[in-house]
Amino acid sequence: MIFTCMRDCVEFLEKEGELIRIESELDPNLEMAEVHNRVFESGGPAILFQKVKGSKFPAVSNLFGTYKRALKILEPELSKVAALVKLMSDPSTIFNSPIKSLKSLTSLIHALPLKKSSNLIYELLNADKSSKAIRSNNKSNINIKNSSVLDCRCQISDLPMIRCWPGDGGAFVLLPQVLSVEPANKPKKSSILKSNLGMYRIQLSGGDYILNREVGLHYQIHRGIGNHHAKALEKNQPLPVSIFIGGPPAHTLSAIMPLPEGMPEVAFAGVLAGRAFRYGIVNGDIDNNRLNKESRSIIENRSILNNIISLDADFCITGRVVSGKTKPEGPFGDHLGYYSLAHEFPYIEVDAVYHRKDAIFPFTVVGRPPREDSVFGKIIHEITESAIPHKLPGVTAIHAVDVAGVHPLLFAKAMDRYVPFDKKKPRELLTHANAILGTGQLSLAKYLIICSHNDNPELNINDEMGFFIYALERIDFSRDIHFQTCTTMDTLDYSSEGLNEGSKVIMVVAGEKKRELLNSFPSDIYIPEPFSNPRLAAPGIVVVAASKFESYADAEKEIKVLTDNLNVQKRAEGLPLFVVVDDSIEASYDFATFLWITFSRSNPSHDIYGSGSFTSFKHWGCKGPLVIDARIKPFHAPPLTPDPLVVKKIDELARRGGPLYGIFD
Repeated sequence: MIFTCMRDCVEFLEKEGELIRIESELDPNLEMAEVHNRVFESGGPAILFQKVKGSKFPAVSNLFGTYKRALKILEPELSKVAALVKLMSDPSTIFNSPIKSLKSLTSLIHALPLKKSSNLIYELLNADKSSKAIRSNNKSNINIKNSSVLDCRCQISDLPMIRCWPGDGGAFVLLPQVLSVEPANKPKKSSILKSNLGMYRIQLSGGDYILNREVGLHYQIHRGIGNHHAKALEKNQPLPVSIFIGGPPAHTLSAIMPLPEGMPEVAFAGVLAGRAFRYGIVNGDIDNNRLNKESRSIIENRSILNNIISLDADFCITGRVVSGKTKPEGPFGDHLGYYSLAHEFPYIEVDAVYHRKDAIFPFTVVGRPPREDSVFGKIIHEITESAIPHKLPGVTAIHAVDVAGVHPLLFAKAMDRYVPFDKKKPRELLTHANAILGTGQLSLAKYLIICSHNDNPELNINDEMGFFIYALERIDFSRDIHFQTCTTMDTLDYSSEGLNEGSKVIMVVAGEKKRELLNSFPSDIYIPEPFSNPRLAAPGIVVVAASKFESYADAEKEIKVLTDNLNVQKRAEGLPLFVVVDDSIEASYDFATFLWITFSRSNPSHDIYGSGSFTSFKHWGCKGPLVIDARIKPFHAPPLTPDPLVVKKIDELARRGGPLYGIFD
């Protein structure tokens, strides 16, 4: 569907029976997030919160809460984009389906962003001295359908100040589209085609931020805005940043697309929206002679030069990152299921907040996956899947495991052809693994398990338990484990003691089946103290409970008792993986929980052990079962848990006769 703003999308979903309205006032501090989580978990509709405590703006969430609803919002443009990606990756496909290919090519007419006249800015700055209602008369000669983001102004504190988890350090924008432009040698030469549109965390309140004047900017490593910020720092100049909220839903998805470096997300946004990205610029091109004295003062005092404004957004916050300044940002309940802790990050000095007359504030809630952002991940995978064999020749499939937190665990299949007549051990797979870990955001993977496509072309990489079991049946732990130590890690991963620091491990799998996995834990296998309550999480995978982790020195001594014991028990051959956890009942509840606990709470170089382990010419291996210590460490960020008082209040509101009765199961 082609939408011009968030209200278009809301009205469409309501007609489709995919949206509910909540008329009762709810608090953006924890209450709205709790309602969102309940509705999402029950597979419910999008939610329009009509009365947000402390704000005049309605808010909408769970727009992309189901895959089916996401397709309704994004089709048919989404299919055209997927076909276009396939065509660009392999031009020969045009001969297989020429009509479909030509239809996808026509969508490129929307790729070029559409710049609107700077007269918009003149009217904006002269319309209302109070800066509260910028466009209010009908005499405007600006031809914009119904409304634009330049209609009105407000302050940060007027926005829905949404706080999702009890430990969050303040209110956040939860679906931001943050735009920056590569600094040019001459400001007038800056181009939107050298822009980056990303979804970077924006903290609206709390901490050391001055309300209405400063907002926090948290971007992780390997993000496009980081390149722009680095160049601005080199030039010792501020970096103009614009934060768009709402607008066409396609713009939101575009902000998280892993596009090739140099390809502007605003071009992709136009193609996916079926409508060119419309923008205006507030910059030094403004003719001061055409502005009144007060308007010139606004420009001089607010320093709003060089800000790009998405005219289709519902809200736009303009400002700039001041060179060399940081403030503590966070904590924030993030998508790995833990809090991101407070760290020094750049911040934005706010110039203005614009909004449409009919603005609706979209948000989501992130936490332990799967969540609404998991649907984004599925869509992105489907768009980009066809490009993988061309971007990474020889790699046939990649699957970032969402339930493990995406970056902590990556599955892959690839060709192993270096010595085609000898399939006893992997060779080319290591080359492919290094290529994967050197590509874009795939480089943030912590555990990479890669299997030979040649051995089983039909192996389903999306069947997480099946793929894992297949790998355990065939891997040789003495040969096929390869570590990368003292390297960069995902900013949100706290399994290491240092921010952005940690290790990686590659497990390569090729050759014939080497072992039969046990489907139950043998009663004759002795588990020594301090380990207890062994349980199978899946065939061949044992989780055992242990006391609280105190230090790595203590852990090594404890786990050596376990590995030495396993080394003398032949029955353990069918149990190739042991995972030490805080609670083995929780860790074995289902396979998704096992994956989340195991791979989000372990740092390969520090937490992998093995029975009969050895080091030979710098290579580490083990002869018996592998052991991973996935206990919570003292330096780990705490997992997310809701506020019990808020849970109780929402329970009461959801009872029969209450204002929330029937909106979730």
